[in-house]
Amino acid sequence: MNPNNRRYFLAAAGAAAIRPVFAAQDQVRVGIIGVGGRGTALLRVTAQTPKAVLTHVCDVDPARLEKAQQLAFQSGAAGVKASADMRRLLADRDVDAVIIATPDHWHAPAAILACDAGKDVYVEKPVSHNLREGRLLVEAARRNQRIVQAGLQSRSRATTIKAIEIARSGRLGRVLMAKAWNTQLRRNIGRKPDSPPPPGLDYDTWVGPAPMIPFNENRFHYDWHWHWNFGTGDMGNDGAHQIDIARWALGESAPRRVSGMGAKLFFDDDQQTPDTMNLTFDFGGKAIQWEMRIWTPYPLEGIDNGVAVYGSGGVMHIGDWTGPWGYKVFDRKGALVEHVEENEPERHIQNFIECVISRKKPNCEIEEGHLSTALCHLGNICARTGRNLNYDGKTESILSDPEAQAMTRRQYRPHWGTPK
Repeated sequence: MNPNNRRYFLAAAGAAAIRPVFAAQDQVRVGIIGVGGRGTALLRVTAQTPKAVLTHVCDVDPARLEKAQQLAFQSGAAGVKASADMRRLLADRDVDAVIIATPDHWHAPAAILACDAGKDVYVEKPVSHNLREGRLLVEAARRNQRIVQAGLQSRSRATTIKAIEIARSGRLGRVLMAKAWNTQLRRNIGRKPDSPPPPGLDYDTWVGPAPMIPFNENRFHYDWHWHWNFGTGDMGNDGAHQIDIARWALGESAPRRVSGMGAKLFFDDDQQTPDTMNLTFDFGGKAIQWEMRIWTPYPLEGIDNGVAVYGSGGVMHIGDWTGPWGYKVFDRKGALVEHVEENEPERHIQNFIECVISRKKPNCEIEEGHLSTALCHLGNICARTGRNLNYDGKTESILSDPEAQAMTRRQYRPHWGTPK
């Protein structure tokens, strides 16, 4: 397909101009871009969400696209259209909103294109591949007056919402610190040579605006998470959830200093991203600690991926011990005084659909998603440079370190998906 073909973009711009105002009884027509593991999970949820009508699926992998269309039919969404080119979906006036579940390097570029095409957007975490394009996405949402929900599902989880209320109520005393951790056991992915892409895969579009590098199975389905060209490591993958809860609990936005370490200490394989991290985010009077060790099966406080909120009068743990998410509150002496766990349905997509109709602010509006994702990017930059960082949250820039500052954005190749 000719990457310089502007027909899709012109049609999308026209769609934005005529987009109707929703009435309360209306349904929202939804397309999903990226139907891998997370995308198919969101497909199932969307098909069961009131007032959501799944109309389109999109993926550059024909095998995944076919499976997604079959799954949509099995989930009760008849007549779903399938396309390998997201520009066709974005130009379609029968699409009101899109869900983006691509690899990380496409999150912000696809979401910006969707906003400019007049679509409301649900974008999976991390909302960007680098700090600068996250801000560009916020600006695109504002410029086009779009509802954009970041896929940080804890913002719609009742037990976590209650936990945050406790943290801010004074019940824990003066809350000064939160700790987020990821001790989920990962695997050694080994080493593989570059090879031709699978038959039918549009690898050029899969790479998108990122620099072109040869295809490699260890940089493809899911394992792209561990390569800097496409992913953000487990800090941006699972860690984005815990970092967001910790920041939410403290009520802070941007740190003034990031210090610590991150390195690949254990796995001897093709992964580039750290398997071990220990970082501190200093907000000036409050702090977040981040610990990651994805090579050991020993969870902290009985939780693989969790958060602790520390106050002068008590501590609270947030996570899942037996399957359902919940929280535990301990008093000043360490005695457990409250333990709540609850099996909850997926509410985040429901909140998004409701806000598309009402035009109210969603539970994780893109500005909040960007601020939490920015911590993940700063942590990765600290790990990659091996240096502590001084940060200006107002300008979203790293001070007195040109090399680190350069990592707040990326080099793009000439491509129709490159953020403007």
